[in-house]
Amino acid sequence: MGTAGAALALDLGAKRCGLAVTDALRLSLQPLDTCPHGLDDPKLADALAALFDERDIRTFVLGLPLNMDGSEGPAAAAVRACGARLAARFPKVRVAYQDERLSSKEAEELLRELGLHGKKARAQRDSASAVVILRDWIRAGEP
Repeated sequence: MGTAGAALALDLGAKRCGLAVTDALRLSLQPLDTCPHGLDDPKLADALAALFDERDIRTFVLGLPLNMDGSEGPAAAAVRACGARLAARFPKVRVAYQDERLSSKEAEELLRELGLHGKKARAQRDSASAVVILRDWIRAGEP
């Protein structure tokens, strides 16, 4: 495993950010409330600061929106720029990236399996996507 301690996944969007966290041993995953600040919003780091202290976050895992051919486009560049800002604000926290292709689709499927539809499902979609991103990062060996 990589660095010990909790990991926080971010499914970054233009207007909001889905969040999910692990426990310190990285054995369990928990979706958190969606953050109302997007990837270019300076208030995002402030919102994460409270979680950082409260949960002893050691790693931020940012969903990286790759193109279907695996290449990086403008959306991935924006996420990497956000990651650089987070690294500057939280120098003791590792910033990692995880391919998020199809994570939203998988999250929608999971929410349907849980019986959530319509507005209830939409309200949980970003954080469910963050859970998928975090799960995939752990399964990949926490690269």
